[in-house]
Amino acid sequence: AAPSSGLGVGTRSSAVLAPQPDRVAVVTGGTDGIGYATARHLARLGMRVIIAGNNTGKAQEAVRQIQEETLNDKVEFLYCDLASLKSIRQFVQTFKKKKIPLHVLVNNAGVMMVPQRRTRDGFEEHFGLNYLGHFLLTNLLLDTMKESGSPGRCARVLTVSSATHYIAELDMEDLQGSRSYSPHGAYAQSKLALVLFTYHLQRLLAAQGSPVTANVVDPGVVNTDLYRHVFWGTRLIKKLFSWWFFKTPDEGAWTSVYAAVTPDLEGMGGRYLYNEKETKSLAVTYDLDLQRELWARSCQMTDITDVTPDTFSG
Repeated sequence: AAPSSGLGVGTRSSAVLAPQPDRVAVVTGGTDGIGYATARHLARLGMRVIIAGNNTGKAQEAVRQIQEETLNDKVEFLYCDLASLKSIRQFVQTFKKKKIPLHVLVNNAGVMMVPQRRTRDGFEEHFGLNYLGHFLLTNLLLDTMKESGSPGRCARVLTVSSATHYIAELDMEDLQGSRSYSPHGAYAQSKLALVLFTYHLQRLLAAQGSPVTANVVDPGVVNTDLYRHVFWGTRLIKKLFSWWFFKTPDEGAWTSVYAAVTPDLEGMGGRYLYNEKETKSLAVTYDLDLQRELWARSCQMTDITDVTPDTFSG
């Protein structure tokens, strides 16, 4: 495994991980923080990288910077608003028209502790954008990923969760926080839902014999703009102590980059990865009935077919 100190520009990634010139990656939220660092490092490894985001100006600047830094011109931007199911479907249509493979999907984008508000489809924003948007995006891209993967070189779905999932509760009776809303609770619940989703997805993929794996990555506590909605006192503490216990976005991105390409994880899925190592997630995430229930509900909300009953019927 790679050392777990900082990810230096052009050092750790290129020294430890093999070039990936024939691979294609989609990174959501690739304009800022961990997502930007992830996109940059994958580009440095020679991948064709598509940044999916909803801020065109920022994304074009990110693409320019990454191309300049990595000397890789195969970096591009496609518009995708994860708070809109329609926009996600349009993104997938546009991507599929390119007739290119997809080997790595990094579900990285997210909002954190925002005031109570709704997505275009009426979902609570943390649940709708962080979780449900990625649920739909992944499902719509799976057929391309299955075609792109092969035995011994699987395609990989990586979903960024957070240690906050350890203090989360999933209220299946009130997923939208209608009865009582807490920004912390809503954010933590979205990150817990992503873990349950990944584990069920991996079970489906394995049962289907698909050349695709699904894992969760936990970047640690990273100094990014996600904290802009956090209480001012917390922001102050973050400023004063960030040098001490916060990772840089480069360091936070490392587990995603590692999990995207390392041969050590070939064919392996259903894992929760922190600092490149597998660790246990919250006990409830291993509850197969809860995984199944959340998946079924998510299929209803996004209007896609739940393949679970057919997959496990035999």
